[in-house]
Amino acid sequence: MALQRTLSIIKPDGVAGHHIGDIVKKFETNGLKVAAMKMTYLSSQNAGEFYAVHKSRPFYQELVQYMTSGPVVIMVLEGDDAVQKNRDLMGATDPKKADKGTIRAEFGKDIGTNTVHGSDSLENAKTEIAHFFANSEIF
Repeated sequence: MALQRTLSIIKPDGVAGHHIGDIVKKFETNGLKVAAMKMTYLSSQNAGEFYAVHKSRPFYQELVQYMTSGPVVIMVLEGDDAVQKNRDLMGATDPKKADKGTIRAEFGKDIGTNTVHGSDSLENAKTEIAHFFANSEIF
């Protein structure tokens, strides 16, 4: 397996629900190291740029509004096959369809408030990490 980095965001519902520690523990006990982490509020511009790939989709404005509704925790996770491992730990986008024990099954409410975001490919992970972190902030 290859050592990789991926981006993870604990969304406003995860932060408001006091699940930060539980989510980080799940990553760390499953072989992912936190290489960078920060809590912040996303501006409409920052969230809009980050989710620009969805701009033509009907849920785009609602997504940007939601992601700016409260603080988020943004992390760079590192480990063997980190992108896929993070995807597996998150579970399906719709928490009702997510496997038991996954982050979204445990903490997500619905498809719109599903607690976490994770990069879907190594290429996107690199772009997403660079959106939020300078190289000097990753350890």
